[in-house]
Amino acid sequence: MTAVPETVSISIQRGAPGEESHVETYDVPYREGMSVLDAVVWIRTHVDSSVAFRYSCVNANACKECMVAVNGKTEYACTARLSTDGMTVGPLTNKTLIRDLVTDIVPPKENLRTILAERDGG
Repeated sequence: MTAVPETVSISIQRGAPGEESHVETYDVPYREGMSVLDAVVWIRTHVDSSVAFRYSCVNANACKECMVAVNGKTEYACTARLSTDGMTVGPLTNKTLIRDLVTDIVPPKENLRTILAERDGG
């Protein structure tokens, strides 16, 4: 039987448009079944309050807010399980980066910038 680690490492890609992105690694207390979202919330609460991410688990109308790239694969941070081998979390690569793990996930036809640009002819 493999021993359950006390902590696991999670690397988060950080940065914003116009900045060079970088990766910061954090050690997070591990418990069986914990999600990537649990780990990122713990990091923001206990280690680095500047980590930007979104989630809205209380409101089903805003589900999908926590979508991120986990080891290069698009996943919901709330359902992706934290690996004891460590993992890398980054923003969605096919969306406009806002900061850290936050991307603009609003469909283009619902995005106010797009609507105003179309209305104004450009």
